[in-house]
Amino acid sequence: MLLGFSAITPPPRSQDAHETLLEFPDNRLLIELCGEFDRNLAQIEHKLSVHILRRGNQLAVVGTPEAQTQAGAVLGQLYGRLEQGRAVNAEEIDAAIRMGDLGQDAVPLDEQMEMFAAGHYEIRTRKKQVEPRTDAQKAYVKHLFEHELAFGIGPAGTGKTYLAVAVGVTMLIGGHVDKIILSRPAVEAGERLGFLPGDMKEKVDPYMQPLYDALNDFLPAKQLAKLMEEKRIEIAPLAFMRGRTLANAFVVLDEAQNATTMQMKMFLTRLGQGSRMVITGDRSQVDLPRGVASGLADGERILTGVKGVSFNYFTAADVVRHPLVARIIAAYDRADGDAG
Repeated sequence: MLLGFSAITPPPRSQDAHETLLEFPDNRLLIELCGEFDRNLAQIEHKLSVHILRRGNQLAVVGTPEAQTQAGAVLGQLYGRLEQGRAVNAEEIDAAIRMGDLGQDAVPLDEQMEMFAAGHYEIRTRKKQVEPRTDAQKAYVKHLFEHELAFGIGPAGTGKTYLAVAVGVTMLIGGHVDKIILSRPAVEAGERLGFLPGDMKEKVDPYMQPLYDALNDFLPAKQLAKLMEEKRIEIAPLAFMRGRTLANAFVVLDEAQNATTMQMKMFLTRLGQGSRMVITGDRSQVDLPRGVASGLADGERILTGVKGVSFNYFTAADVVRHPLVARIIAAYDRADGDAG
């Protein structure tokens, strides 16, 4: 939303010349918006491939209609920050450009937390609004925003991965992270992976499909394809994480019960500055070879009580799939209890 100024679009001077005039009522704030030696405008020009000309209390934006619209939205958001007495710097400009690229319906992180405090737990993405349905899910979502490392442990169908991806998309849209990285152990791959047809991506994609499904629920197809092409959203097997430092990213490790102890330690130590990690898993569905310890159980044992780490647990009562799924899980839990 453009605040505090008006946009005037005159007829183009030729078929190739497009210009939008933005009028700003407070000349002092306009000077701050432009920055010293117009460096803020130069940053926007470079990022969005437009030309911005200052004319009194107006800025003329020259470029394609789409680029003009995005530049106008960015300038409007930044001017709104200045009206609120908030600073504008290179980082804020980059965040505004990312938000403009992803859509203007993002909720700032501080506003999101205020909504939680008021009892409203909606997560807004580009395609839909997601709302936790149980108390455990609400606590989980709150911790995803509050903690740098959060664990979600419980049976299938409780929304662990779905909600984590929704929060990740929200934080990407809001400019709080630069990228989303989603990972899973490709346990069944092993030696069999080489016998599957296609390149590496085609071989591992079947194991990653649940992550693609969640992303498709939250982002339009063209936008998702563009973000993946630009590597702002990555989906990769756990083994591909070795040697990386994941800074300014929202990182999700799904099906973590199938990570070994060494894989879990390797993954957790990838955490970089400005990043958040979510580890999800189901203790009852370990597919590791007999005698191999689960990294999820090991991480839970070692990290409980560590500052900055949250653990969130789900039960059959939190299942949001078909009601029969909850009854099936409860029956298996009873059988396991009787066997013990």
